[in-house]
Amino acid sequence: MTTQNLLTLEEIKPISNKIRLLLEELDKMFLGRSDLHRMVVIGILSRGHILLEGVPGVGKTALIKGLGNLFGLMFDRVQFTPDLMPCDISGTNILQDSGNGKREMVFQPGPIFTNILLADEINRASPKTQSALLEAMQEGSVTLLGETRKLPQPFFVLASQNPIELEGTYPLPEAQLDRFMFKLTVGMPSSEVLQDIIVNRRHGVPPEPETVFDAEMLRALFAAQERIFLPMAVAAYIARLVAATHPAGAETPSIVRDYVTFGASPRAAIAIAEAARSAALINGRPSVGFEDVRSVIAAVLNHRLLVGYKARMDKVDVQKIIKGIIDTIKEVGLELPKDIKVG
Repeated sequence: MTTQNLLTLEEIKPISNKIRLLLEELDKMFLGRSDLHRMVVIGILSRGHILLEGVPGVGKTALIKGLGNLFGLMFDRVQFTPDLMPCDISGTNILQDSGNGKREMVFQPGPIFTNILLADEINRASPKTQSALLEAMQEGSVTLLGETRKLPQPFFVLASQNPIELEGTYPLPEAQLDRFMFKLTVGMPSSEVLQDIIVNRRHGVPPEPETVFDAEMLRALFAAQERIFLPMAVAAYIARLVAATHPAGAETPSIVRDYVTFGASPRAAIAIAEAARSAALINGRPSVGFEDVRSVIAAVLNHRLLVGYKARMDKVDVQKIIKGIIDTIKEVGLELPKDIKVG
């Protein structure tokens, strides 16, 4: 990227104001979720897929449906069940009369041909059906009987899953988890927020958005995110953080060597860089800072680290491991000799 293509402070201010308006709309629709809304918007600006995990009733599905309404994009929902078939998602060829006395195979597109696909309770479908999303999530296309069809753009898979109910569920394979940019936990709201919901949200129905952000505005936000500058020092910091998730890394902290079996893939490094660009855009800065990286790294890594049995025995969770990585890896990667005083 040349310096002529970078965003200026004058250009970035109205863009940040639009994103702030978007976040305010989400905060009005869904109470007490400001941090979650910020991460979801970062994921959308980065054109990433998002997995929301939480117990039933905390608003995962409502949030995803609200995003579809807010952006004014095509939206479709698939309720994942054990008997769901891949063709129920991607579509199939059906035999139809052509009008001249002959019959021909005509492609009937499935619900995946949309902008935002809500994959509700994605872990309830069989691995065969889950795999129907792999090509769509990575390449934005669907291949059926040797013919590849492009999906509408932008295309997002926003999925939900229940972490406490294991009956009739199929854990997502690592290859599919890796295609989700973020895994975000939707926790229980506080008692104050619950009181507000009871008083102002009859039957739990969120209000309609006052402002709808059309596809043209979304494309403008994507274009602005592309022009956020990633300094070489920050890129190196991201690379070293991801390398430190592997037990055999040069800077790997002891907590990783002790508890992690497999670290994050290069896709994770790309996801951190893009998410950090979006975070900088929301913060009104034309270049990425180290703090932007730290604000998104947990959401990118928490579903990509494969921990061993020892971690469960010692009650060491992924969040603690990620914190250990952040605390160990220095921003500049250089340590001054102890006998040299600064200042």
